Amino acid sequence: MHAVRLHAFGPADNLTYEKADDPEPGPGQVRIAVTAAGVHLLDTALREGQQGPGPAPATLPTIPGREVAGVVESLGDGVDTHWLGRRVVAHLGFAPGGYAELAVTGAGRLHEIPAVLDFAEAVAMIGTGRTTMGILQFAEPGPGDVVLVPAAAGGIGTLLVQYAKHAGATVVGLAGGPEKTARVRANGADLALDYRDPSWQDDIQAYRGRVTIVYDGVGGDVARTAVDLLATGGRHIVFGWSAEGIHDGGPYVVEGVTEQVLGPVMLEKAGGPDPVRTLELRALAEAAAGRLTPAVHRFPLAEAAAAHRALETRGTVGKVVLEP
Repeated sequence: MHAVRLHAFGPADNLTYEKADDPEPGPGQVRIAVTAAGVHLLDTALREGQQGPGPAPATLPTIPGREVAGVVESLGDGVDTHWLGRRVVAHLGFAPGGYAELAVTGAGRLHEIPAVLDFAEAVAMIGTGRTTMGILQFAEPGPGDVVLVPAAAGGIGTLLVQYAKHAGATVVGLAGGPEKTARVRANGADLALDYRDPSWQDDIQAYRGRVTIVYDGVGGDVARTAVDLLATGGRHIVFGWSAEGIHDGGPYVVEGVTEQVLGPVMLEKAGGPDPVRTLELRALAEAAAGRLTPAVHRFPLAEAAAAHRALETRGTVGKVVLEP
């Protein structure tokens, strides 16, 4: 098979497309002929050698990637034969190996892909969609809410706009530049504004006054302004801080208003014996019902380095997916 390997930690150019041995499924595992592999911002940090969420740093050389979709082509011992030939999507857990034409994972991680989704969309839903479902646990929008999504053209932002609109809320989406704001508007936002225009907060106040929910994955100046726009009793849900770190308790974090929901907090809220799978199932169900349609930015597998560079420089729209 062909795969993307990392032989040394460092920049995106260290990702190389090359021949690799076909993986073999062990007991309880399946081998998937990969049609789409998800790229996560965490992948870029792991590529640079930073500690990830797993028990230890990556061992080199490695094939990155933890989200795949494709067709089951081979079964290990003890796996139900009904999986053979099925369209599936899976998160590989702490084991990498997704940036490849073939990937192996446990049968217990598989989800059959709803007929309405293609492979890349399915990858988006078990990654970006799963996180979106986790965020929404903390502030369910409804009629009467005015929802502000600061990164509305991104993968999570796209789904938050759709979900809030479907729930009957008024939705304001922020994005950088006319092309991205046009996408936000086409995605269903009632008002789409360029956060680089200093008058965006005035436009929101003129349109609907105060907002009731801010779904914040940005931080920084945008978040500070967004918090100032909150109505009494409004909620500021923080799930990321791409513009400015939150480790120092930045000034946009307001006691009694801001709730940080990443990591263990999100999984604890989901509950159950496997909270990650619980959120994946919810995301796929929302997509199957037609309430959520993920945005996908596709790259050929051989161009994984270009995909990483685009992701790191905010040159992507939606979930980044590699296609062999």
